[in-house]
Amino acid sequence: MEATQILMDEHRVIERVLAAMEKAIETINTGKSVKPVFFLAAADFIKGFADGCHHAKEEKVLFEAMVQAGVPKAGGPVGMMLLEHEQGRAFVRAMRAGVEKWQSGDDSGRMEVLKAANGYIDLLRAHIYKEDNILFPLANDAIPPDAQEQVAVDFERVEHEETGEGVHEKYLALAEQLESAVK
Repeated sequence: MEATQILMDEHRVIERVLAAMEKAIETINTGKSVKPVFFLAAADFIKGFADGCHHAKEEKVLFEAMVQAGVPKAGGPVGMMLLEHEQGRAFVRAMRAGVEKWQSGDDSGRMEVLKAANGYIDLLRAHIYKEDNILFPLANDAIPPDAQEQVAVDFERVEHEETGEGVHEKYLALAEQLESAVK
């Protein structure tokens, strides 16, 4: 399996959570109730899986392999993806801050959560599209086959260093819980 296929498979899991977040926002916008804890759990998923498992592999392994293969970091697609990762982290921090306000009874927090969640969803949908259709094909072409095998091995190492044993499965279960919460 190409290393980029591992990342694309993870994108499908992230997209499931984005869809659940969209359903929760839609539910709120139609006047129904969604508990703030839903968005806290979504933020936990994003931090632990999308950022901790997935982005860590990209930033610490794939992007470095691309740069070593001659793809420029600054001013190119790698630099843009890194910038978008930081933008995503900012949206998640804003979502968490909004949840804290919302849980304390300040209704402005609910609006902050919705704004941050929508921003994150829009950013990540476009980001995933660019990675799947532009960056990953570029990586597959630029990184020699023997180095791609090493990238896949290094993905395993980074995931275990970043998250530990069984954490990947924990986040897959959390994705299912988030989907079930908005059915």
